[in-house]
Amino acid sequence: MKGIKGFPLVAVAVLLLASCSQVQSGSKKAVDVVRTSTQSHKTVASQRPVVSPLHPTTTKKTNATVAPSNPPVPVQSGPSPLPTPPSLAPFSGTALAQWTPAGRSVNGTPAVYETTMLPPGGSQPAGIAWMDTNLLSARLYSGSGSPGGGPYQYTAPIQPAQAATLVAAFNGGFYMSGAHGGYYTEGKLIDPLVNGAASFVIYANGDVNIGAWGTDVTMAANVVSVRQNLIPLVANGSPTPMAATANWQAWGVTCGLTSCAPSVPGVESQWRSGVGITGNGALVYVQGPSLDPLQLADLLVRAGAVRGMELDINPDWPIFATYNPPTPNGMASPANGAKLLPNTVQGPWTFFEAWWARDFITMSAR
Repeated sequence: MKGIKGFPLVAVAVLLLASCSQVQSGSKKAVDVVRTSTQSHKTVASQRPVVSPLHPTTTKKTNATVAPSNPPVPVQSGPSPLPTPPSLAPFSGTALAQWTPAGRSVNGTPAVYETTMLPPGGSQPAGIAWMDTNLLSARLYSGSGSPGGGPYQYTAPIQPAQAATLVAAFNGGFYMSGAHGGYYTEGKLIDPLVNGAASFVIYANGDVNIGAWGTDVTMAANVVSVRQNLIPLVANGSPTPMAATANWQAWGVTCGLTSCAPSVPGVESQWRSGVGITGNGALVYVQGPSLDPLQLADLLVRAGAVRGMELDINPDWPIFATYNPPTPNGMASPANGAKLLPNTVQGPWTFFEAWWARDFITMSAR
C-alpha cells in the first residue's frame, strides 16, 4: 500500500477503514493516501519521610538491652497522591457524574478514576478519565506511521519491563502531515516545533504539562518529549475561540456518519479525543463517539482542565485503556485491560501489538 511500509496485511486493512484527520489546506479537504486521521511542568510531591524504629536503649543497672514496648510502624515511602477528584455537575439534569477507580493502585491508592457524561446538546455519553500525575509517570511511545523517522526505543509493542508498572495508556495525535506542529522525543527532532501549537510535554522525571508552545511550555534541558497537535482547544480554563468556530474542519477531516470512504462527506459530530491538565497538575482525558470540537472542549473544562488539546479523531483511533493485574506487581496485558468506553474500535490489546504504527502515551506507577 502506498505510503505504508512494513505493515502486515491486517494492519493495512485496518488503516484502509480509517478516515484522514488531516486539516484542510487549499482544497476543501486534503485527504491522506490512506485517509487515516491526521492528529505546568509541576514538581513531584515530596516523599513522606520513613519513620525508623527507635534505637534500643541500654540501662546502666543491668547493662541489658531493652526494646521499646510499642515500636512505631515504618511509613511506606512514596509520592503523596493528589486529592480525589470531586463529582462532576452534569450539563443537564441533577445527577452528578461519579468517579470510579480504574486500573491498578499505586502504593495502595487509586491513580486513575473514570466516569461518563453527556456533553451539552449531545446524544451519546462521552468517557472521561482523571489521572494522578503524582503517582503516575508519563512516557511517549512513537510509531513508524506517526511520527515516522525511527527506530525508537519506545514503540509498540509494550515490553515486559514497562508492563510491570503500566497503569493506563491512550492515543496520541494526528499523522504529522496534518498535525500542524512538531514532534521531539528520544533526543530526536522529528518535525520542527511550532510556536503557538498545542503541545503535550513530558519531562525527564515523568511529569507532564500541556499548553501553547513558546508561552505555556518551552524547551528546557529536562524536556524529553514534545507531541504537538493543532492549536490549543482549552486555555485559561475555558474553550478557546477556535473551539467554537463554524469552520469545524479546522479540527480535522472526519469520516461520514456511517462510513469512512473518501467519497462520503464528513460530519462535525464524530469520534474525538482530547487531553488537558488541571490546576493541580492532574491529567484529564476525554473521548466520545459523537462530539464536535466545542463539546470536547466543554467536557475537558468540566473535568477541571485549565489547558487542553485535541488528540486523534475518527472511529479507528481514540482509545483509553487501563490495566489491573491480579497481583500488585503483576504484568499488565490485554487480558487484564479495560476500555474507558466499550464501543471503541481499539482496546487494551492495541498497545501490545507489534503492527500498531501510531504514537501513544503510557502512564506508569512511579
